[in-house]
Amino acid sequence: MKFSTILRHLREGARNIIRNGWMSFASMSSIFISLFILGVFVLLALNVNSMADQIESRVQIRVFLQTDVEQAKVTEVQNKIGNLEEVSKVTIVSKEEGLKILRDAMGAENGDWLEGYNNENNPLPISYTVEVYDPQSVETVALKIDGINKADETNPINQIKYGQGTIETLFKVTNAVRNIGFVIVIGLGVTAMLLISNTIKMTIIARRREIGIMKLVGATNAFIRWPFFIEGALIGFVSSVLTTAAILGSYAQIIKLTKLDLSLMMVNLIPLKEAGMTAALLIIAIGTLIGIWGSTISVRKYLKV
Repeated sequence: MKFSTILRHLREGARNIIRNGWMSFASMSSIFISLFILGVFVLLALNVNSMADQIESRVQIRVFLQTDVEQAKVTEVQNKIGNLEEVSKVTIVSKEEGLKILRDAMGAENGDWLEGYNNENNPLPISYTVEVYDPQSVETVALKIDGINKADETNPINQIKYGQGTIETLFKVTNAVRNIGFVIVIGLGVTAMLLISNTIKMTIIARRREIGIMKLVGATNAFIRWPFFIEGALIGFVSSVLTTAAILGSYAQIIKLTKLDLSLMMVNLIPLKEAGMTAALLIIAIGTLIGIWGSTISVRKYLKV
């Protein structure tokens, strides 16, 4: 195809949008609304998934040793736990640190009875905080740590805690939330595609007489199709860019308004730079492709004259 022909198709596609102003406006409005709803749920799904990851990442295993365990055994057990392939980090919590943590957890009003304890008469045992690569492997790791304890004749470990019972429920909820979010986004994506393509088809149907006349005077299918192809691409692209700007602008304001409240809950929204790139690429790609697809499918029907 000659460069001059390409320029002609581009000019005609752009002129068609202006010439059929109301129909173009209707198409762009339909695309904007559909993609806006889809974009909102995409950002929501991304943030829900991120929050689930943040909650799961705080899942840890606490391993409490016997009160009379020797220091050499403390280091030995730490090394054995640290060598487990699922374990990312093992931190020793000394008796002094454990007492301080307990005081902070109980608060000034309820922790008065701990004032009589010091480093010499501290009743708390040495413990480990065990972090894992995959939070959902905590039960497996806890069983392996129990196996390490049973394999040692001195049984240095007194207790292993990881939120048994509660943690399983947490993982079921977070997995369900992820799956529901994925299904909703896919469903809205398909709905948006059908709605947008049907709207673009209506704009083409309204100009079927124009297509028929061009066909009768000898215009080739490609000559007729290309301006509509470009028109659909431009409508889809411009609408999706406007949608992206509206969504990201709103998301930036939401981040500012909820930053303090969510930080108190120890969860954070995905940064605008990270979430914006994903949402923008998805929305612009879908809008442009649907615009092209809707125009191409609709024009094809009226080229059979």
